[in-house]
Amino acid sequence: MGFDHDNKETGQTSEASGEQEEHHEPLSRHASESSVYATEEEEDEYGTKIQLGPLCTLKEHLEKDKDDESLRKWKEQLLGSVDVNNIGEILEPEVNFTSLSIISAGRDDIVLPIPEDGKPKGLWFTLKEGCHYRLKFSFVVSNNIVSGLKYTNTVWKTAVKVDSSKEMLGTFSPQPEPYTHEMPEEVTPSGMFARGQYSAKSKFLDDDNKCYLEINYTFDIRKDWA
Repeated sequence: MGFDHDNKETGQTSEASGEQEEHHEPLSRHASESSVYATEEEEDEYGTKIQLGPLCTLKEHLEKDKDDESLRKWKEQLLGSVDVNNIGEILEPEVNFTSLSIISAGRDDIVLPIPEDGKPKGLWFTLKEGCHYRLKFSFVVSNNIVSGLKYTNTVWKTAVKVDSSKEMLGTFSPQPEPYTHEMPEEVTPSGMFARGQYSAKSKFLDDDNKCYLEINYTFDIRKDWA
């Protein structure tokens, strides 16, 4: 999903997260094996792989720099409704996606089933050429803070890559309620040569390059809605 945003990357966070932009160092993360062997998409324009710090539990995050009033308040704001007196010792954050849908003005939302194996059978959805649409999704974060969550998407038509995009979602603390995020509006291409079947790969990763959801799918662009 995505045609008119070529290799984009923004620093915006989901409104549901209630985060504020602060000039603090990002929460440290562990350089896992997956980050050492980063793919081309996760490397910067110079091909440099990001080296990350050690992974910490929430308790350790709160203990760090506790004498720095500004940093302490920022961490408390980030944790939000988390009960700091009942924090576990689990290092790895967990992100579970509860819903995915495509919204387009004047139409019912296209609710997309999330397959367990990440490979929907057959066409996942159909879009009308020249239509305006957004991807909307909800997810739950548990165990620990997920830092630098991002969405990447690559689209091919007849084995030729026609679009590649990346959207930074932000940093999220664990909470029982799901976060909801809407992607920027996009427009499908139009015309005879734009119609047909496409294949795509969408991924949700954090700044340690850990992938929480990968979906490989096909979709159609047609003259009218299916």
